[in-house]
Amino acid sequence: MSDAGYDHAAVERRWQEAWDEADVYRTPDDVEDPTYVLGMYPYPSGKLHMGHVRNYTITDAYARFRRLQGDDVLHPMGWDAFGLPAENAAKERDTNPRDWTFDCIETMRGQMESMGFGYDWDREIATCTPDYYRWNQWLFARFHEEGLVDRRDAEVNWCPECETVLADEQVEGEAELCWRCDTPVEERELEQWFLKITEYADELLEDIDDLEGWPNSVRQMQRNWIGRQEGTELEFSIDGHGSVEAFTTRVDTIHGATFFALAPDHPISEQVAEEDDDVRRFIDEEADPEGDEPNGVETDLTATNPVTGEEIPVYVADFVLSDVGTGALMAVPGHDERDHAFATKMGEEIVPVIAPELDDWDGETVPEAPDVSEEAYTEDGVLVNSGEYSGLESDTARERLTEEVDAAEWTTQYQLRDWGISRQRYWGTPIPVVHCHDGCGSVVLPEEELPVELPEFINTTGNPLDEAEEWKETTCPECGGSATRETDTMDTFVDSSWYFLRYVSPDLEEAPFDLEQANDWMPVDQYVGGIEHAVMHLLYSRFFTKVLADHEGLEHREPFTNLLAQGMVQLEGEKMSKSKGNVVSPQRIVEEYGADTARLFMMQAAQPERDFDWSEEGVRSTYAFLTRLQEMVEEYDDPDGDDDAVASYVDGEIDATVAIATEKYDELTFNRALREVQDLVRTLRQYSEYAEPHADTYERGLSAVVRLLAPVAPHIAEELYDELGYDGFAAEAEWPSAEIDRDHVRKRRQLVENTREDVRDIVDVAGIEDPQAIDVVVAPDWKYDALEIAVESDAPNLIGELMQESHIREQGDAAADYGQDLQAEREALSTTLGPDAEREALESAAWLLEREFEASVSVRRAEAVDESVLKNAEPGRPAIEIEDGAEN
Repeated sequence: MSDAGYDHAAVERRWQEAWDEADVYRTPDDVEDPTYVLGMYPYPSGKLHMGHVRNYTITDAYARFRRLQGDDVLHPMGWDAFGLPAENAAKERDTNPRDWTFDCIETMRGQMESMGFGYDWDREIATCTPDYYRWNQWLFARFHEEGLVDRRDAEVNWCPECETVLADEQVEGEAELCWRCDTPVEERELEQWFLKITEYADELLEDIDDLEGWPNSVRQMQRNWIGRQEGTELEFSIDGHGSVEAFTTRVDTIHGATFFALAPDHPISEQVAEEDDDVRRFIDEEADPEGDEPNGVETDLTATNPVTGEEIPVYVADFVLSDVGTGALMAVPGHDERDHAFATKMGEEIVPVIAPELDDWDGETVPEAPDVSEEAYTEDGVLVNSGEYSGLESDTARERLTEEVDAAEWTTQYQLRDWGISRQRYWGTPIPVVHCHDGCGSVVLPEEELPVELPEFINTTGNPLDEAEEWKETTCPECGGSATRETDTMDTFVDSSWYFLRYVSPDLEEAPFDLEQANDWMPVDQYVGGIEHAVMHLLYSRFFTKVLADHEGLEHREPFTNLLAQGMVQLEGEKMSKSKGNVVSPQRIVEEYGADTARLFMMQAAQPERDFDWSEEGVRSTYAFLTRLQEMVEEYDDPDGDDDAVASYVDGEIDATVAIATEKYDELTFNRALREVQDLVRTLRQYSEYAEPHADTYERGLSAVVRLLAPVAPHIAEELYDELGYDGFAAEAEWPSAEIDRDHVRKRRQLVENTREDVRDIVDVAGIEDPQAIDVVVAPDWKYDALEIAVESDAPNLIGELMQESHIREQGDAAADYGQDLQAEREALSTTLGPDAEREALESAAWLLEREFEASVSVRRAEAVDESVLKNAEPGRPAIEIEDGAEN
């Protein structure tokens, strides 16, 4: 032990080597009680940041806890190793993405090992190896075989800086910026490969309700992204252009449609633009779907309302989107805020056709139309100005109109679109397709030709694979003729959509995963990662799992049972980032204070889901706590005290700590568990300072502390476990156990703390300089009975009900006064311990008062004191008298 603290470097090095030598964290293939704990694997950027450390400390602590509970735990680590950042880094450094990536992996693996994370490194994967990405290609072929792959021209999101396509989910914010480089995204039409995730849209949506172990916010984000809307599709005829389908969820408002609107890229809009310069200028120069207000241009066309027969003007408008609904809509400005704003701007008529349903509406009289000149009325109600449908409620009108109007039908629309996986870059999985020159078209390669490995990297602009001429030229597997390889690579979210399955059998050469083992281990019991993956990664993983369940025999249709989205590590309220210059290096913290200090500080600072501020002072305080604990164990010399009352109190706190901390670990509320452990350490230290402790009690307490800390601070736990003389590893020890009455413990702790606080207040307010004796007086039995009656009673006259009890009534004015107090506090009342239990709890905790105030303490029954003292004693709040030695 140095003056600065315990030798964390030596402790951590010693136990990491011991764990490795003993293969403590190796997971056998055949297990009886499998628990799968997983953190989202990282992109190998070169160095761990504090977000990584927090994420992986959470999973490591929980995996260690489950292992100490007797579970067989799978807790693997791997690398999301493909991606554009590595390609760009290689270009900047004139190297290749492969060498850059593996250098980064080596560095980060070393940092993870220094943190003491208990991974089974035999199961490590890297998605950029042919051993892994051949199965991406195999899965592509299987999806293609099952009709879940399509190739077609499509408007795509194009990042001119990254020179690649982006999925909708990778375009961020109202400004539509690339998620990687914040460059404004453009639209291009390219031939793309798609995975048909929309085939599973209904199941993906409906099964969200079953994900009870997921945060509600994440579940809602997925619902919103899938965006299912049920409504009516009906046809409007446009002069000279035939019929156009429009989708609406509010067909009940159709009598209020005063104009029709088309998306700027709707085919009719393009046709009109060929002859109308104003429309062409609007489409090419002015349309801004993300603008602050809707904008558009009127055409010379009119559309015919299929219900009223009325002709209404047609606009090309930028608030209509081609990939939402049909790219055409009936505009009802009286009942839609966006339509209202546009109609006001363009001077179009605003007609109310829905009136609020009044409370006293008789169901027959048509209510008065609302004033919608200034603001749209957007709720359901009763139809007005709607011909034969006037007087119907909205839901009834929607049903009748859909059934009665020709060419109208119920339909379901989705915001979700098929997943475009084509990326114009090198560092990704080559799509296993060749394009035959002799008429076979695009041919998916057979399994025996997999993997299609990447060629040597060519440092060039655009897609390096387009420059790999020798690699591109090949033969068609169907006809043997000449062919060209597909030069697009897969979106890296394909890699992460099934990687959790590869961990169960990472060396398997015959299939992407061992089906029997996958069915044993899956689904992942606890998954941990950032909220930024709430849509893309999690939705795609769910999609892959369902496809594999349908076509490969996987028994589970959801990949993750429980999901925790951890909060950010901040500095002075801001997210750590290099650009802000507020990054705290994990490596520095490990070198100065040790991995255990960093882990313990992070886990005790806040609940895992919440953001928290990094604090150097908090780190130092945590290090000091571990140092004091080390000293307590080193100084332990098998004491043999004989104060049964004190030992009883400490034993009770040990049991309470074990039970509560275990429950909190199981709930992943590590901060609450660790607070219990730290409080127990404080109690044990006070115990040893107050008297010679009982050997069994004190050793049991230290042992419990060490094992309860083992999931979060594993190195120091091993050191102290060994110091206490135990055999084996703390990482494999038996978890302490205790059964308690949680309500009893809560009341007992509250009683003791309230009593200590009351003594402090009396000493402070009365100016007592030298407390000599403290008398604590428990309330008489009848007050406990009165309190119980008050808590359970709903009688308006509480005092009258109390006086029905003869033993309470016999107390006369004292009972009346106490009854009035109960009446005044009635809403806040709760039961306490009984009189005997209170006295016992106070007697066992009296030593805390004696130690704090250096005064003798006595706990007295009600019948042993004067009435003047007794009147102040209440259940849960004993009367207190203090003798001041300074007055004698």
